[in-house]
Amino acid sequence: MRYSSEHKAETRERVLKEAAKEIRAKGPDNVAVSGIMARVGLTHGGFYAHFASKDALVKEAIGTMFADARKRTERIDANGDPRAVLRAYVDFYLSPAHRDSRDRGCPLPTLSGDFARSQPATRTRFGEGVVGIASRLAAPLQALGHADAEAESRVLVAQLVGAVALARAVGDSELSDAMLADTHASIVVRYGLETVQ
Repeated sequence: MRYSSEHKAETRERVLKEAAKEIRAKGPDNVAVSGIMARVGLTHGGFYAHFASKDALVKEAIGTMFADARKRTERIDANGDPRAVLRAYVDFYLSPAHRDSRDRGCPLPTLSGDFARSQPATRTRFGEGVVGIASRLAAPLQALGHADAEAESRVLVAQLVGAVALARAVGDSELSDAMLADTHASIVVRYGLETVQ
């Protein structure tokens, strides 16, 4: 039975979403193609109608993860006021809810260590996601008058990701909460966002 190109595209998207979930849960090296295909109702053999290899699947699923994360924060970008945009992003990113939603939040704090050991093409794709997030932060930073907004956005991304990654890794919930709160307070003061609600 032949399927339409639309059906094939929908199936591919379902496989990518399932792969993104598995990568978040287990890391890219522990992805099981047969399990992913079974969860979307397909056979392992059907995998090759969509992807040339497991590495190709992982590379594409990275894009899916970043696209999903971006959809969750689109309303922040729509605000227009650069200080409010920056404050809302920092509030979201350094929240206990984001820390606790490893399976749905930004893939950077969850998977940076895993992808550091991946193949170059996969690391490049992950790097594109990093650049995308930094670019989104560079726009309000530039509007706020930062001379080198791109460099400043990379520093901010590193601080945000590091805080969430460490807050997730420590066993002490009080320390975890303090890491988020202290980082949040530092960023708010650094960018003059105290009065933004």
